[in-house]
Amino acid sequence: MRKNPEDLVRHIVSVRKGDQVRVMTGRDKGKVGRVLSVDPYKRTVTVEHASMIKRHTRPNPSKNIKGGIVEREGAIAISNVLLVCPGCNKHTRVAHATLPDGTKVRTCRRCGATLEK
Repeated sequence: MRKNPEDLVRHIVSVRKGDQVRVMTGRDKGKVGRVLSVDPYKRTVTVEHASMIKRHTRPNPSKNIKGGIVEREGAIAISNVLLVCPGCNKHTRVAHATLPDGTKVRTCRRCGATLEK
């Protein structure tokens, strides 16, 4: 059953594509990887080399796709990952701070370093 676009709610997430995160629960607990994609509607993230699933793929010669069983990353709930701070190199919750010029930035709750690149 397909949902109406009006029923979809975009949640506020503090993890972005390219961030370094640590998986806190599940079979991949303790793994650290880069975020490949974020889905704010489903509250899920895809982490590099974590939650690997097997997908049966049909061959498509026009797109140069070889068929067979392909291993790829699956989705993980955002609540099951924590951001890794580049400053203190530990997993941390995210705080939000406003700079004097009025821009909002994400900061580390442990050391206070900004998480923006």
